[in-house]
Order: sequence, then structure tokens, then C-alpha cells
Amino acid sequence: MKIRFNNAQAAFEFLTTYGWAFLVILIMIGALAYFGILSPSKILPSRCNFGAEFGCLDYQISATANTFKIRLKNGVGEPIDVSSITLGSESTTQYSCSTPPANPSGWKSGEIKELSWSGCNSAAAGLIAGEKGKVLITLRYNSIISGSGYSKEVKGEVFSTVI
Repeated sequence: MKIRFNNAQAAFEFLTTYGWAFLVILIMIGALAYFGILSPSKILPSRCNFGAEFGCLDYQISATANTFKIRLKNGVGEPIDVSSITLGSESTTQYSCSTPPANPSGWKSGEIKELSWSGCNSAAAGLIAGEKGKVLITLRYNSIISGSGYSKEVKGEVFSTVI
């Protein structure tokens, strides 16, 4: 009988020791999450990704002015007409702007265009000043030589600190 009691006591002490260690680990993870160390979006660098057709030179997401700006370089290799440029986001409320820029037509190869949107719903789409945010861009274009019957689509994204 005495042997059983010693085994039970050893098992209880073993589980208690691991329980305290597990509790300390949970408190450490909670503290790291509270101070934002476990938030990878704060660590990741700003970026602008597009297909090889367009070079992204500069970008800005503004929640204070509710604007979105981007500078793109035509890398298609021939002049193009842009039929539409749409913005979006990964949030439940899509990022949109009330005043889009005019679609570039006759965009020469190698030419740089600055596109600017205003009246954007930054707060509703979850883009908060001082935090990182992502804007998805879909650009539909066609070669001037081929005509509008042969349109192509390029998707890109801007991941940057919202100002």
C-alpha cells in the first residue's frame, strides 16, 4: 500500500512541475502578443508587387486624406490603353474610392504614369493610420496594335504603412 502512495505522490509532483512550466510559457506568449512582438505585419517591409508588365516605382496609402497614389511604369514593351483599374482589399468591406483617376490611354512603352484616387473609404476597409495595410489592384489593358478585343488583366498589391 505504501508503494502506491509514493507512486501517486511522484506523479502528482511531476504533473505540477510541468503545469507550472506550461503556465509560465502561456504568460510569456501572452506578453509577447500584448506588446506586438508576435505581429508579423509590423516586421514585414513595405512592398508593391505587380506582374512583369508594370514596374511599381512609388505608392502611398493615406487614411488621413483618404487617398491612394501609385506610380507605374509601362513595361509591356508596346503602347497600351487601360480599360479599367479597380481597387480592393482583403477585409469584409472592400476598399474603394469615389474619385478614380482617368484611365491612361496611349501609354507608351517605358512611360511612367502617376495614378491618384481620392474619397477612399480607408477606415471602413480597416486601413488605420500608423499600421500596415494592403490594397489589391486589378488593371485591365490592351495593346493599341491588337485593339480592345484582346484585353489582358494584371493583379498587383501594395502593402505599406498607412499614413
